Amino acid sequence: MKLDTKALRYLTPEDWRVLTASQVEMGCKNHELVPTPLIVRLSGLRGGSGAHKCISTLAKVNLIARVKNAKYDGYRLTYGGLDYLALHAHQKRQILYSTGQQIGTGKESDIHITASPSGAQCALKIHRLGRISFRSVKNNRDYLRHRSSASWMYMSRLAAVKEFAFLTALFENGFPVPRPVAQSRHTLVMELIEGLPLRQVQEMPHPERLYGELMDLILKLAGVGLIHGDFNEFNILIREDTVPSSSQESPSLSPSTSTIKLTPILIDFPQMLSIDHANAEMYFDRDVASIKRFFQRRFHFTSDEPGPFLADAKLRVSTSTSKPDRNHTVASASVAGAGNSEAKRGRNGIVRERQMVKGEREKESESQEESEHAAARASGEKDMYGRRLDVEVEASGFSRQMARELEKYMREVGVDGDGDGEAGDHRSDSEVSAAEELDDLSEAEDDLPDIDRNAE
Repeated sequence: MKLDTKALRYLTPEDWRVLTASQVEMGCKNHELVPTPLIVRLSGLRGGSGAHKCISTLAKVNLIARVKNAKYDGYRLTYGGLDYLALHAHQKRQILYSTGQQIGTGKESDIHITASPSGAQCALKIHRLGRISFRSVKNNRDYLRHRSSASWMYMSRLAAVKEFAFLTALFENGFPVPRPVAQSRHTLVMELIEGLPLRQVQEMPHPERLYGELMDLILKLAGVGLIHGDFNEFNILIREDTVPSSSQESPSLSPSTSTIKLTPILIDFPQMLSIDHANAEMYFDRDVASIKRFFQRRFHFTSDEPGPFLADAKLRVSTSTSKPDRNHTVASASVAGAGNSEAKRGRNGIVRERQMVKGEREKESESQEESEHAAARASGEKDMYGRRLDVEVEASGFSRQMARELEKYMREVGVDGDGDGEAGDHRSDSEVSAAEELDDLSEAEDDLPDIDRNAE
């Protein structure tokens, strides 16, 4: 479906309360349809007529929908309603002020131009898992009976959470990715990149240079424990950067002459996985083969060198992670030396001395680490410090259980719409509720409008 924001400005605080706090969103965890009496009771509005009026308003603009031939009277949240809740959250956080035209559409997402309150342009990505894959499973009653609508919205949220987590980790570690701004429900806001997809580039003077950069980028990702999983011409943007020409590279050019450098920007991370994944080698080889096949077909360029291979990338990881921490060694030796030199002092004096030395060394270590990380972001070589971003992302909130659920969904229904969908979503309501409850409650509390409940 397309994003339609015409009715966004006309919704009242009571409408938002019915849409958010009345469990029309969160109630989808435990109900295929949220019963109308439950909506009225949990909306917190005095008198049932006000809640019913809000329900009617929301249904007219297709934010909620009533299912025909249902066993009881109730409503379900639509993708349009989920879009409004996400946009409302971004608006309250002063992230978005307006939305513009759609600039891209993918298999499972849409991209729109947006503007912040300061006027800066950003890109809004809306995940819509199930939109295309629904065509291949809509006649499968077993799958539809297991809360397909709620499952797709939940999986869209998981995809957005995962992409934002990886996007943040990669950006902070110097990788060429858009700058992340915010994430809410199934949407995320990021920097707007002025560039073209690689698939739209018809010719270039030196394709071997870009080919080398892309292969090096695949190795750098694996060097921090990650595999993109869909590294191809559709998920690489080419940005033209103006750089001054050096006299060594081009002696005939004057020092003031500048050249155009093609910089690849990597996008789309919902399918990103760890190098410890059971099928890591298959995904790694597929990423490499996709780039080789595209450059051979489009630019008639074929590399003479084989690979790269995942085994080489894993060796790079093991070498970097096994490197000793020089600051920790110096700090430990200094603390031990301070303790030996003050052995004749009292026990309390030794402890205080060690704490002071340790504190000073830790400050020096943190300061040096920050400077190294800043230099790494500028040079794009953060992997030399032995970071495992797959482990860090898991620790930041996107758990291994969430990754397994998202991977299972993509495998069953197919990201490209080619899945058979026979297995369906066999998670119980309690399992879904446990996985969603924390995010639902925190986002719903932020989105609740302040209204006077005692008003008539």
